[in-house]
Amino acid sequence: MSIIQVDQLTKTFHRPIRGTGALGAIRDLINRRYEEKTAVDRISFTIERGEIVGYLGPNGAGKSTSIKMLVGILVPTSGEVRVDGVIPYKNRKENASKIGVVFGQRSQLWWDIPVSETFELMKYMYNIPTADFKRNIELFTDVLGIQDFMHVAVRQLSLGQRMRADLCAALLHNPSIVYLDEPTIGLDVVVKKKIREFLLEVNALRQTTILLTTHDMSDVEKLCSRVIIINNGRKMFDGDLERLKSDYSADETMILHVDHDEIGFDGNISHLGVTDFTYHPESGSILLRYDKRHAKPASILAWFMERTVVHDFEIKPAEVEDVIRDIYQDSTSCELGEVQ
Repeated sequence: MSIIQVDQLTKTFHRPIRGTGALGAIRDLINRRYEEKTAVDRISFTIERGEIVGYLGPNGAGKSTSIKMLVGILVPTSGEVRVDGVIPYKNRKENASKIGVVFGQRSQLWWDIPVSETFELMKYMYNIPTADFKRNIELFTDVLGIQDFMHVAVRQLSLGQRMRADLCAALLHNPSIVYLDEPTIGLDVVVKKKIREFLLEVNALRQTTILLTTHDMSDVEKLCSRVIIINNGRKMFDGDLERLKSDYSADETMILHVDHDEIGFDGNISHLGVTDFTYHPESGSILLRYDKRHAKPASILAWFMERTVVHDFEIKPAEVEDVIRDIYQDSTSCELGEVQ
């Protein structure tokens, strides 16, 4: 059985429409008006135990609302959700014992006490056996490198130190599922690398299921084999990362390093299917962009080799960030089919 099951999940909010000025305030007292906002619109998906899934979408897409229903904070308007066999909003205590949550802009650590005392409180709250607690502390302090600030008050920690301590706190009770909402936001590259390595190690050792929301596409490429993309409350894509690239990434870039003293063409190469062409004579490099569905890289390369000396070349597929941005833009006019 899948560890997370979401079926036609919907959440609609009723928001008051407020008038302006004194007259508007009086009118609101007499006749309060409301508008409906559907934040999550009939989303369905399943996640298997041990998967690391990127849950992606622009601001306001419905990601945080979805996560709050999975955590049990919000009650769905309609649809069903089960997390490790329980309905989150009906079994909040049991659900909380099975999950860990890290919000990049909020902390579950106690602000005025040392990190070590926060961990002791978590041990008491979750009734963690002493042997498991010591084993986890040793593992997490070693991998995350938090021993240097274990006895420092949380309010004195840097952002990177706090995020590492938050991750440790979320995983102390050996949750089967971890929800990460922007866990690397604002962090430098060194701390990001350490956190990614830690998540991969925990996933490999314990088969911990991870649902990750992020705007950092390097997080997605380093951690996730599968992505779910939502926009305007609806699911736009559900599939593995390589399928996303192959199905929705038609643009490629070819870079040629040529003998810049012998350029034997006039630059008119549209017949090859090239959509963008830039020549840098000072470095002897040519940058070409093309749609791989309508152009053949081998034909482009052969055409240039007939006219100049090509010392080296490389082909770069579109970045994941570019692919996802195109999906966001396309979704305003048409809804993409789901990938299973």
